[in-house]
Amino acid sequence: MTTTWTTARQTRESAELEPDDTTATKPRLVPAHVAELIVDLQSVGLRVEAQLETRKGGAGPTDSGMLWVEGVAVTVPTVSEQAHASPYVLKWEDAGYGIYRDGVRVAAATGAPRPKFYDLVTADGVPYWQIGLMHLDSFASTVVQTCSYWATPDQCAFCGIELSLEAGRTIVKKSPAQLAEVAVAARTLDGAVDATLTTGSSNGVDRGARYVAKCGNAVKESSGLPVEVQFEPPRNLDVINEVHDLGIDSVGIHVETFDPQVLARVAPGKARTGIERYFAAWERAVSLFGQGQVSTYVILGMGEDVELTVTGCRRAIDMGVYPFVVPLRPVAGSLMQDAEPPSAAYTHSVYRRVASYMARRGMDASMVSAGCARCQACSAISSLQTLLQIPTSNAAS
Repeated sequence: MTTTWTTARQTRESAELEPDDTTATKPRLVPAHVAELIVDLQSVGLRVEAQLETRKGGAGPTDSGMLWVEGVAVTVPTVSEQAHASPYVLKWEDAGYGIYRDGVRVAAATGAPRPKFYDLVTADGVPYWQIGLMHLDSFASTVVQTCSYWATPDQCAFCGIELSLEAGRTIVKKSPAQLAEVAVAARTLDGAVDATLTTGSSNGVDRGARYVAKCGNAVKESSGLPVEVQFEPPRNLDVINEVHDLGIDSVGIHVETFDPQVLARVAPGKARTGIERYFAAWERAVSLFGQGQVSTYVILGMGEDVELTVTGCRRAIDMGVYPFVVPLRPVAGSLMQDAEPPSAAYTHSVYRRVASYMARRGMDASMVSAGCARCQACSAISSLQTLLQIPTSNAAS
């Protein structure tokens, strides 16, 4: 059966999803032992015996160290109890770091240096690092650091969005002008290749999408960086058209889990939105931004039904949505801070099923212009996908 995909960029009659040939590059082939190591590290964490750039609290790769393992961008839990008991340890070497297990060196690693733009301040005295951060090679910011769900029965159990605000590590609301200024510095001084902007959810019709898109537009106009913005499904889906009209490259609309019972338990506010509403928002977004430019987080390790998870990912892929599958990272101070992250074996098994379907459907991270699915550091799914060597076809088992 042939499916007609219509996007803002092109019309193709194919059941295969294809990247924009003028900009996409195929993801690098990751050696099998490196891919397997990344899966394991993101499950059990990494003990650190050397200085390493880390992120604590807030949204994004929280409570994690940022590094390149054999040249592959990775974020790894480094501050949790599990990480402190990890069999893996990061040690200084003459040229960078080494990762060791039981005294045996298993990989070379390079740390992310402290960004140069962190030393700058705005004219009104706000440190740049309180406005935006570098996540490896991506400039990132939570443009509104409060959420309508926070400190209510609807609070997402896995989230730590207001923790960094409470700790004084950020400001409550970043202006488009501030973000534009800092993004230019991140690109010029530290080589940022894209910008990822997220926001806490509001109670408005747009759920915060308009403001984060306005900020994204300012960042893109000033820095020239491709930009992803992240938001919940607006109550009026025409808001997504407004986001597109502002020149945003990619959007993240994150369902978190395809298991409705788990969603109701860990994110009651999102559960009331309903999983089908996410599919409706994705359908609108894909029609505007194109295949692969719309993504969703899918968190593993919250007690989800595996078959519902894989089926949901496949349905998303068929629509042109990239399911960014990640293991749970329990955030200190969040409602799930004492949860156990999923085992590497479990994560690996789901990765393989989802990655193989993406490969058969012609989807990979090279399609994504900006954002978490472009970066891939918080997941090993792209690393594993390059190993599968599955030819594209019009059907997948």
